[in-house]
Amino acid sequence: MSGVEIGKKVPNFEIAATGDQTIKLSSLKGKNVVIYFYPKDSTPGCTKEGQAFRDEHRKFARAQTVILGVSRDSIKSHENFKAKQEFPFELLSDKDEELCSLFDVIKMKNMYGKQVRGIERSTFLIDAKGVLRQEWRKVKVAGHAEEVLAAAKELNK
Repeated sequence: MSGVEIGKKVPNFEIAATGDQTIKLSSLKGKNVVIYFYPKDSTPGCTKEGQAFRDEHRKFARAQTVILGVSRDSIKSHENFKAKQEFPFELLSDKDEELCSLFDVIKMKNMYGKQVRGIERSTFLIDAKGVLRQEWRKVKVAGHAEEVLAAAKELNK
């Protein structure tokens, strides 16, 4: 798979999701899609980020926008995280890093002085026709969900 580019159609993908589902990008046509990549279930920053998207979920729904969270964690881990945090959106399990590669979010990071490969917190906004409209990389959690929501609303104008 080649990478994604702003202004270009995002290649279709199919991936395992919570709720015993398989999500296909092509099945979401007609709606805007927010895909946010996060490093790990149930860690402080990832929990805060998910909660922010959860708290804005109704507004995203009114803006015809689906939210999908992605990490390399297992579906079982995702199900627990989703239930505990009462996320009204699905979490996608990218164990093989196919989606992570497509969106180029795997980076070398320093963790306790060691270099490790991990997901760089990133968010992508895809319009109702499947075209990538905006991306946020090296995301800081505070205020991020609101910023993405404003961009999603703009797509509907």
